[in-house]
Amino acid sequence: MKITDVKPIPVWVGGRNQLVVKVETDEGIYGWGESGLSGRELAVAGAVKHYREFLIGRDPMCIGALWQDMYRGQYFEGGRVLTGAISAVDIALHDIAGKALGVPVYQLLGGKQRDLVPCFATTGAAPGPGLIDEVKLLMEKGWNVIRTVPGHPPVEDASIFEPRESLALTASWLTKVREEVGPEPVLGIDYHCRLSVAEAASFCQRMPTGTLDFIEEPIRDETPEAYESLRSMVDVPFAIGEEFSSKWAFLPYIECGITNFARIDVCNVGGLTESMKVASMAEAHYIDLMPHNPLGPICTAATAHLAAAIPNFAWLEVRNSPTEPTGRQDPDLFPVQLTQEGPNLVVPDQPGLGVEFNEELAMEQTFEFWEAPRLRRRDGSYTNW
Repeated sequence: MKITDVKPIPVWVGGRNQLVVKVETDEGIYGWGESGLSGRELAVAGAVKHYREFLIGRDPMCIGALWQDMYRGQYFEGGRVLTGAISAVDIALHDIAGKALGVPVYQLLGGKQRDLVPCFATTGAAPGPGLIDEVKLLMEKGWNVIRTVPGHPPVEDASIFEPRESLALTASWLTKVREEVGPEPVLGIDYHCRLSVAEAASFCQRMPTGTLDFIEEPIRDETPEAYESLRSMVDVPFAIGEEFSSKWAFLPYIECGITNFARIDVCNVGGLTESMKVASMAEAHYIDLMPHNPLGPICTAATAHLAAAIPNFAWLEVRNSPTEPTGRQDPDLFPVQLTQEGPNLVVPDQPGLGVEFNEELAMEQTFEFWEAPRLRRRDGSYTNW
């Protein structure tokens, strides 16, 4: 069996783009993959086109060797654009291998260790009574791991974000949420890299111990030493890693005990090949994976197979719950998807990933440019979204 084509397909799904990649073979078997670099899909598509030139004619079953060729096949290896492209191709190659052998992808990763993949839900409610209501609603529907988002006092301009004002309001209401719902549910917050070390410490210190079970990405991740400094100031577990594009990026966070949950993104880090290596590193340090998954059904399926095959797994992010719409799971574009039962995904048993994509419908659509929101402080300077 030989690779005959590698097609990047950027498509608009539910308010933003997804970059789907199709790898075709001379035996009629094809595989689907996805890249995670949201908002820069055309850059990744360009990298995929470069890889296509030397992938055609190669054996798709040599997944590990092709990964090395893609990663080391240029002097300037690595980086999120290139590993986003490698991720999509690698996932598609696993889909092909599973279909060719007649087995689910998790069998290629060592076999199934669980039948259900536990998930967490996100409430986007602003701090206030509505936040308490949404957390209670999720609990009533069977969700016991719930992520919240930062709030901000009312402003005329929605692009204004002052970290100190946000953390004061958010900490106050999260304390009330915990008081209302008790100790049982797992509560966390994604601060989306919007704080400094001092601000993140102040935020955590304003809440009683046990209020939060995790804080996700409170500061940017380029400098592990900054996170080490923050680690010495607070006792809330960290969930870090959604922006990491290799095992090397994860290495200091795992070896130095900086993160407590590895927020790996299969579509950013280098696909399933690299994800399994990160999972093994994390297991050796008693760290569970808590994957980042804001994309679509292909990313969800690939991550579910990873989750099925490893022992050190906590919860998978899904954007399909009573408090979130399902716009990125378009059934017309993705006619075959994994089954979700409440807060769990059912591990599929069909060959490959267990997901299909409507290529013809996607080709009828026009690519739309999308930019992430831009936030500014009151003085006009930019801050993180």
